[in-house]
Parts: sequence; C-alpha cells; structure tokens
Amino acid sequence: MNEKFERLIDRAEQLMQRIEAALPQPVSAPDWKAAIAYRYRRRGNGHGVLEPVRHIGSMALSDLKEIDLQKEKIQRNTLQFVEGKPANNVLLTGARGTGKSSLIKACLNTYAEQGLRLIEVDKGDLTDLPDIVDVVADRPEKFIVFCDDLSFEDGEPGYKALKSILDGSVAASTPNVLIYATSNRRHLLPEYMKENLTYTHTDDGEVHPGEVVEEKISLSERFGLWVSFYPFSQDEYLAIVAQWLQSFGVAASAIEAARAESLVWALERGSRSGRVAYQFARDYAGQHAAKAASA
Repeated sequence: MNEKFERLIDRAEQLMQRIEAALPQPVSAPDWKAAIAYRYRRRGNGHGVLEPVRHIGSMALSDLKEIDLQKEKIQRNTLQFVEGKPANNVLLTGARGTGKSSLIKACLNTYAEQGLRLIEVDKGDLTDLPDIVDVVADRPEKFIVFCDDLSFEDGEPGYKALKSILDGSVAASTPNVLIYATSNRRHLLPEYMKENLTYTHTDDGEVHPGEVVEEKISLSERFGLWVSFYPFSQDEYLAIVAQWLQSFGVAASAIEAARAESLVWALERGSRSGRVAYQFARDYAGQHAAKAASA
C-alpha cells in the first residue's frame, strides 16, 4: 500500500513540475555587465528573456549627416533622460533609410558610459513590457525601450497595449525607462481616403476629425516628442556618400570620381536615402580596395 502511495506522490510531483514549467515565468535579470544593449525574446515555452547584444555597430553621432535638426532634438532629450531630468517618449517617423534607428544607436554609444542602456522589443511582445519594466525598475541605469519599424494593422492587440503603456501606467511611474519608436507611418496605423469623409465642420468653418481618425491619432499623440525625417535631396545624398567613403578610407580624388556612379546606384535603387548611400559606399570602397591591392 505504501509503495502505491509513493508512486502516486511521484506522479503528482512530476505533473506539478510540468504545469509549473508551462505557466508564465517572470523575466529574469540578465548579466547587466555583459552588454549595453539587450533584446527581449520569447522562448518556445513562452517565457521571455533579455538576451545581451554583444556586437553593436560603432555608430557615432558625427557619422550621421544632413539630419542636424533631428539629431539635436534626440540628443537633447536623451541627455536630459541620462541626467535624470524630465524627458519624453519619442516617435521618429518619416522616409525609410534616413537614419531614424541609426540615430538612436548613436545616442546609445554616446551615453553608454553615463549609464544609458537599450532594450529592443518587437511589437508583438509589447504586452510584456510591464514585466520588463519590473526587472529594470530598481536599476541605476537609464533604459530606452526601442521599438524599430513600428506599425500596426487594424485590430492588432499590441496597439492597445502600447496605448495603455504610454498613457502613464508604466513609463510615468518608472523614471529610468523611456520608449523610443521608429515608424514609416506618422500615426502608426494605415490611413484611408474614406476616413476623410468622417470629418465634420462647425458653422464658423472649424474642422473636427471623426472618431476613426481620432482613434488613430490618439496613439501617436501619447509620444511627447515627434521627430520627422524627410527624403534627401541630391546634394544631401552626395554629402552622405562622401562622408561614408571617407570613413572607409577612400581617397578624396576617388570620392570625387565616385559621384556619378553613386547617383546611378541611387537611381537603380529608386531612393536617395542614407541607407542607400551607405550601401554604395561599402560596395565602392570594397572595389577600390581590391583594385589597389591588385595594382
């Protein structure tokens, strides 16, 4: 009888272990000395972990050209945050490849020695942000929660989760956490022509958006600082190309000779963005180095 009872107890304990393993677990603190940036990931069992990002690009603020106004705003807000002064959650929107995410990474590299840290979170994991905040709330460092290329389709759960978070329930109560998000959409949601029909106007001509438009604007309005990025002109694009070629060690005479080729490269890509300029510079510098070696 005792043997049967012991087997029953063993099976019950095994069952409890399986149930506990399947239940949501609190996010465990990583080794904070391992890196200055972390990536939040959910494992196959649904448990979330903060993984150190051990290799971060050596992007500096001085590397970013033709976005001086945007750079000044982001740098000022980030410095205020690092120094413990009031600062805002930030939404960076505009043309693709114009330096939105690069600017955030450059600020991280600039202020890491002063305690700035970054945690990248995918939009699908934004509902776990309260758990992430619990892990860092008592840390002395300042944490930017970074959501790259953020946009939502109608009805996605992450939209309402982020809206609730930005309302102050999390970020406002934790002075060492801010949210920085980049997006190609100003209001983070698709906008349709038919929504213009929901606008109304008063007798004196004042225009009021309808409920659908108000709902879409309400999320982006919760970011205290908006920073817009615009497509580069030809001269701005060429200046960025020259800067990257110089950083790769290309001689001044070769940089001047590369102007026409860089414009063809941009034409083929259909964009004069900073990303396209960087990609051209890598290709050209690689070819230039190969030719120099063979000579």
